[in-house]
Amino acid sequence: MILRTVFLRIVLFVAAWWVLTQGRTDSWGVGLISIASALIVSLILLPPGLFRFSFAGLFFFLNYFLSQSLKAGIQVALMAVRLNPDLHPSIKLISLRLPEGLGRVILVNTLNLLPGTLSANLTSSSLCLHVLDERQPNEAQVRDIEKLIAHMLCVELEES
Repeated sequence: MILRTVFLRIVLFVAAWWVLTQGRTDSWGVGLISIASALIVSLILLPPGLFRFSFAGLFFFLNYFLSQSLKAGIQVALMAVRLNPDLHPSIKLISLRLPEGLGRVILVNTLNLLPGTLSANLTSSSLCLHVLDERQPNEAQVRDIEKLIAHMLCVELEES
């Protein structure tokens, strides 16, 4: 299990370095040092075996995130060009079902990247979310993202 995790992380860091350097081979001296450093830091910050991960879950999460980003981006752009924007900004307090830890961090960062939402505060049981339009199904969106993250990280959602 540990060797598999180390191997997958090495592959990930090598691929990232290859993309960052646009496939150039003259930077691999520095690259090997960077890859080794990244591997050591990743093993310290996220030791193997703390959580499971589903690549299928990642695929569904990315598909949802990209489609919602496009949809929400178009909605916000249309709101911005209206002469009389019909906005109803609000702060919503949403109870969370994801267990504390990495899943909640991913949830908060995902919501911050989606147009029209901004995480204002995270407590042990709830999320304070600023939304541009309270008439939108924001809580349903949070629930959908929670389910996708739970599937991606192979964790169970708590009852709310």
